[in-house]
Amino acid sequence: MSAERITHALVRDVDLAPFRATGTGPLVLGLVTLDNGEGFTKPNTLGPAGMAELRSAVAGLIERATRGEIQAIGVTGKPFHFAAGADLKGAATIKTEADALGIARAGHDAYRLLLDAPVPTFAFVGGVALGGGMELALSCSYRTVISSVRNLGLPEVALGLIPGWGGTYLAPGVVGIEKALEVIVANPLRNNKQLTGPAAAELGLMDVVLEPADFLAESLRWATAVLTGAVEVTRPAPVPAERWVATVEAARAQVDARLHGAAPAAYEALDLLTLSAQRDREASFAAEDAALARLLISPEFKASMHAFELTTSRAKRPVGAPPAEQARPVRSVGIAGAGLMASQLALLFARRMKAPVIMRDLDDARVERGLGFVSAEVDKLKAQGRIGDDEANRITSLVTGTTDLADLAGRDLVIEAVFEELDIKKQVFAELEQVISPETILATNTSALSVTAMAADLQHPERVVGLHFFNPVAQMPLVEVVRAAATDDAAYATAFAVAKACGKSAIAVADRPGFVVNRLLVRLLGEVLGSLEDGTAVETADAALRPLGLPMGPFQLLQLVGPAVAKHVLDTLRDNLGERYPTSPGLDRMVDDGAPFVTFEGRPNAGSPVDPSIASYFGSRSGHAQTDDELLARVRDALAEEVRLMMEEKVVTDTADIDLAMILGAGWPFHLGGITPYLQRTGAL
Repeated sequence: MSAERITHALVRDVDLAPFRATGTGPLVLGLVTLDNGEGFTKPNTLGPAGMAELRSAVAGLIERATRGEIQAIGVTGKPFHFAAGADLKGAATIKTEADALGIARAGHDAYRLLLDAPVPTFAFVGGVALGGGMELALSCSYRTVISSVRNLGLPEVALGLIPGWGGTYLAPGVVGIEKALEVIVANPLRNNKQLTGPAAAELGLMDVVLEPADFLAESLRWATAVLTGAVEVTRPAPVPAERWVATVEAARAQVDARLHGAAPAAYEALDLLTLSAQRDREASFAAEDAALARLLISPEFKASMHAFELTTSRAKRPVGAPPAEQARPVRSVGIAGAGLMASQLALLFARRMKAPVIMRDLDDARVERGLGFVSAEVDKLKAQGRIGDDEANRITSLVTGTTDLADLAGRDLVIEAVFEELDIKKQVFAELEQVISPETILATNTSALSVTAMAADLQHPERVVGLHFFNPVAQMPLVEVVRAAATDDAAYATAFAVAKACGKSAIAVADRPGFVVNRLLVRLLGEVLGSLEDGTAVETADAALRPLGLPMGPFQLLQLVGPAVAKHVLDTLRDNLGERYPTSPGLDRMVDDGAPFVTFEGRPNAGSPVDPSIASYFGSRSGHAQTDDELLARVRDALAEEVRLMMEEKVVTDTADIDLAMILGAGWPFHLGGITPYLQRTGAL
């Protein structure tokens, strides 16, 4: 984060006559350009001074419009940046509700000028437009967007805030309430999903997508067509208030199933969207002012800012990574395996690194299944409009398959993605070493096993490194990079370079069992299963961890990984870390019986989404059945103990990397600010 970065709102007149196809008479647009004068790499943000300058510039243009000197007003930014929203660093220093209220009102006062302007207003969005930047665009009558931009949206809920400068009123009027809910609530809670230019236009947030070449000139040409009537822009018809409110309440049920009341921002946003059904702008703006003022001084926002700092700063500069110039070039990739994980990796490497990828497995049937998965996923991306025909053909042509191990020879990087058994992985590495070059980097996607042990018997253990991608690979932003005992700087640097090329955030972790994320998640799961063995009710165990606001409960996690895999990882960590990861007789019985594991995915079942019949597998000890609060405290204490041990073992260099790993790899909520600050606030750490 940085201090406020809009210091210039440059104003100039643009004669639209050269863009006019028909008609006569003056046609001049007063154009405001937001530019902090700090080059293309530092985004425009909106703090008190910048907002005052914007307001002054627009007010001057409105006076001129009233005199008939200009016929339209436009707002644009510098290349690659429209406006990245509020000055968050400044917002984080606010101490009183009165000061917070002033920030909220300042935004409304400036944007209200555009909303009430006597002439049409245009936003020419040629780069990033987030939060207050998007609300600025929505305050204009019409919007163009550059096709190349990838960061558009209203992400405030992810930061513990709400769109406080008109977003909850304006977005439903532009795109309808269903799509407004998607942009304001669903996307921020979905790992802060942001929109591309074409996606924003498809939703209706933007009116037209234009190519980067001559973007501003083409935007002015389109604006001229709107002003002369050659182009007509329509908005969705208003829906009855009853239907509007019912749609918001349905979304509230989904939010509650996810957050269980743990984070106030999403609920504040839903309340504001309900209020906006009345279409009373000033009432909505006043309610936004009050809500934003409350949230700006809330502990959830302060915690969210810590998480934001980690994910926007530390994640981009991994601590402990060697100099990038030590990395070897990776122009081709081999994958040992063609199962689900291997196929996901193949798609990632082909799409992001644009490298030819070959998957090798034991028989043709497995290879064909892997290639079929890649092809099907590419078809989905194309159907969703995320890639075109040319890109789809390029990706599929880059991914091939084989049953011949020798076909992996000559690859710059070979990564194994086979079953999580040490002996199997060692055998695969030994076979690979017979065919690949000594310069080839060997990587493992292990989630818990010792990379050092895998490399111990190889002729060249120095080129072995851990690259732990998370499932599902396309969505999960984290890679744990593991340096084994013999890993050299070239292999280590190459691993970080590969993660970056794939668009992932990398964290350096020591070669200790479970690394960071799985070590903590399995410890959490083990405590819940242990509580069941002591007699705690399934419904209680399912509900106890809801204050954590995790994206899924312990039983949903167990269903996702599968009881057999969970048992295997629990056994592995117990063998290496001790009885803190105890045997669960109930889990053993579930695996032995091949028992179906059923969750109801949020559908009502005595207040629990999990089938209570699984209780029959547990209760092996005559222990103490715990309450919600007792189990939550038990889990917090266990996580705190594990964090302390991980720091003693130097799994990472700083607890900030544990926080970052859990945010990116486990969906640890932003509003908790990272696992270690949360454990400190609750007294566990």
